[in-house]
Amino acid sequence: MTTAAPLLEIHDLTVTLPTERGLLRAVDGVTLSLTAGRTLGIVGESGSGKTMLAKAILRLLPRAAKTSGRIVFDGRDPAALTRSALRRLRWRELAVVFQNPMTSLNPVLTVGAQIMEVLREHLGLARAAGFARSVELLTDVGIPEPERRMGQYPHQLSGGMRQRVAIAMALSCEPKLLVADEPTTALDVTVQSQILGLLAREQKKRQMAMLLVTHDLAIVAGRTDEVAVMYAGRLLERAPTRELFRNMRVPYTQALMAAIPDIDAPPHTPLPAIPGMLPDMTRPQPGCPFSPRCSHALDRCRREAPRLNDPAGGSHQYACWNALQKQTAAQP
Repeated sequence: MTTAAPLLEIHDLTVTLPTERGLLRAVDGVTLSLTAGRTLGIVGESGSGKTMLAKAILRLLPRAAKTSGRIVFDGRDPAALTRSALRRLRWRELAVVFQNPMTSLNPVLTVGAQIMEVLREHLGLARAAGFARSVELLTDVGIPEPERRMGQYPHQLSGGMRQRVAIAMALSCEPKLLVADEPTTALDVTVQSQILGLLAREQKKRQMAMLLVTHDLAIVAGRTDEVAVMYAGRLLERAPTRELFRNMRVPYTQALMAAIPDIDAPPHTPLPAIPGMLPDMTRPQPGCPFSPRCSHALDRCRREAPRLNDPAGGSHQYACWNALQKQTAAQP
């Protein structure tokens, strides 16, 4: 049986940004792949490099950013494309949903005008066909009275409605890959669940690949095929979702899991937190970047950075000199 070629391949990607303190290594040697129709969750604290990785895939990095390594999307290197070819690639094959729809949507254009602009530019639809298709898209993402919403502005919609509009725009050209960067951050818990369910449903219906970027392990549980855990720009663990939750090997992954609030905890119970802070990525230190905050750290962890690998030769990769044992890792 032949294995399908990955739709997205990332090889040893590094992204550096100039700052007043020196060069900041926002993404540090990341290697990943994603097959068509699959969902990969990228998880980590704020500042771990998740969004910068997503922007590198979309080629939306700041002008001053420098990259090394290689990204291959559907057999093409986006970095080698002309501006016009890259413009055609976005929306039609590679789409994105950002975390704040109030900044990703144009506040001075109606909802209908924004969706129809995408359809006109990338699919060549005339006004009547574009209007009909826009109404259909709004219906698909669960917006009531879609014809009336077409004439409204983003500020006239709730946060959940705005995010649904952003998703409708992202799905408008039937992309092969959807990058969802913290798509529920600004929404309340009930709306979060609705949006995540919508994304999962549309992903399965359209058989597109999806990259789900989040700080919350609970969000990727049951909604992804694989999970990659980032810290300080590096990948510390990657595994099929069920395997990761059943057998976490890296203390940082376990700490993220433990930081999820317990709804059954008594009132006023202190929220669990990971002690310490992210390292200063303009001042790289030897060893594992998580070692200053890790209760399992050995002397070797502070001297030598572990490589991402799978000692068992399977599909569970991790970078840790003192990996958790199975019976320990299974406990949240």
